[in-house]
Amino acid sequence: MSYKQMKWLILIIPTLTIGIWEYVRHEFLLPYISMDLGNLLAPVIVFLVSILFLTQLFSLIERNQEELNRSRALQAAMHEREKIGRELHDGIAQSLFLLNAQIDRIEKSGRTGDIPYQEIKESVHRTNTYVREAIANLRHPADPQAIPWMHSMSSLIEEIKQETDLHFDIKWGIPDAMLSAKEKVELLASIRESLLNIHKHAEAKHVKITANTTDSGWHCTVTDDGKGFDLDKPLGSNRYGIKIMKDRAEAMGWKFQMERRHDQTIINIRKESTA
Repeated sequence: MSYKQMKWLILIIPTLTIGIWEYVRHEFLLPYISMDLGNLLAPVIVFLVSILFLTQLFSLIERNQEELNRSRALQAAMHEREKIGRELHDGIAQSLFLLNAQIDRIEKSGRTGDIPYQEIKESVHRTNTYVREAIANLRHPADPQAIPWMHSMSSLIEEIKQETDLHFDIKWGIPDAMLSAKEKVELLASIRESLLNIHKHAEAKHVKITANTTDSGWHCTVTDDGKGFDLDKPLGSNRYGIKIMKDRAEAMGWKFQMERRHDQTIINIRKESTA
């Protein structure tokens, strides 16, 4: 039974009860029950009928509320699991991938006697630092005033440059104050995800990141000259990063789009104000 049906029953039962009682009393019981006694019996009968029927409705409402609370608790737990999985994928797994790519490059070069231990140590140190930061972020919300947005953006680009052969063209035109703390975190994570996907799958040489304000918000694009893929195919396990970017955009109310144009893959993230 829906809440709407319960609401109408709660409103109708007392009214219907008193109406039926008054009709029966005046049509059949008037010779046997005085007017004063009938008036005294009316609220008693309404009370008894209400107890009989409405307590069942209230019990049903309580059960529905308990099921709703359990569903909300399960949804919150799933949300936290998704958040932890996103944190792990965005930083730890990606950092380990870069470290693995660095080791593969050393093996392919055949210069095992000239291993850049310092670079590997720095990569391990960055991964360790990210693990600590991820754990801290999961325990405590980020401080909006403590997010060095452009510094984080520059550090991300430099990190990718050191580990790959990609060439970057950056044209950033979104003012720092235009992005909220959460938007900075989510947009940076999406850009990072797109760059790691380009490095892992696209075999690209050049990447262009542009961001501009629009009349109703802002628009950010990441373009690469890699081999691309079939955009019509469903997202598989090897394209988990794309799903994460789409989920991020949806959660933030942004528009996310991927397209293939002029032998380039373009990722579009757009925010449009509803005002």
